[in-house]
Amino acid sequence: MTKRRFVIEEEGLPDLPGMMLATVEALKTVGGSATIGELEEKIAEIEGVSEEEQSLMMTGRNSNRSRLNYYLAWARTFLKRGGALENSRRGVWSLTESGHKITSIDDTRAIYEAVNAEERARAKEKREKNRALREPQKVVVLFKGSGDDEDQRDFDDWKSKLLDVLRSMSPDAFERLAQRLLREAGFTKVEVRGKTGDGGIDGVGVLRVNLVSFQVFFQCKRYKGSVGSSEIRDFRGAMMGRADKGLFITTGSFTSQASDEATRDGATAIDLIDGDRLCDLLKENGLGVQTELVERVQINRSWFEAI
Repeated sequence: MTKRRFVIEEEGLPDLPGMMLATVEALKTVGGSATIGELEEKIAEIEGVSEEEQSLMMTGRNSNRSRLNYYLAWARTFLKRGGALENSRRGVWSLTESGHKITSIDDTRAIYEAVNAEERARAKEKREKNRALREPQKVVVLFKGSGDDEDQRDFDDWKSKLLDVLRSMSPDAFERLAQRLLREAGFTKVEVRGKTGDGGIDGVGVLRVNLVSFQVFFQCKRYKGSVGSSEIRDFRGAMMGRADKGLFITTGSFTSQASDEATRDGATAIDLIDGDRLCDLLKENGLGVQTELVERVQINRSWFEAI
């Protein structure tokens, strides 16, 4: 294995230029474009990021995110602002022409420093404008691992709040929520079996696709950290010979090793729904989540002073 470009630890900041370079190399490996999930899994695979590193969580307002995914979001942001990456509305990230030309840590470090310099200039301009308008100055926090820059956050505040609510639910209530969600998604004969001690199987449902029906066993866990490959193996062992497919739902995340295990050749496939996807599904189906359009009125003080 080549030398690691970054290391994730319980404290301190990882090497952002290193993570940026790993992001570029991973995208080149998968053909130049990928979803966030695919990209993060490929980076973990190429860099040899351990399951222990992937399980480390942020603290404070970002406590629902793993440290690896949080800082990889920053890496994508710097690359995008530096013109090396672009992303579609569907969440697919791809290399630009200049991104394909990146080959060394010096290239990504130059982008990192240029973006920071641009942010400092922008903050200075905003302070001077506020001073001219005699308004209180707003403090702009540059990247220090705080995650206060709204443009870089892939994980919205509403999802963090929703995950807190989901984790506060009792196990049987969370299983009933999974049952309701599967029904909304088109499953029939959905039963919860969590109280029977059925080898880790929380429930079963039938999914009809055209003329074919599949029996699907599901397991739902209120995790805050990452689900590892051992949990996926245990779940598959419990459903072996009894179901066509498996579905693992968690409020946490999955390590890249867990994702590999879920789709291992020759084994019953297990689909994974992490906390981020779970929040999206609840929102799409209107289950405990409502979307409102809010009107914001802003006063342009300089317009009045110019009269």
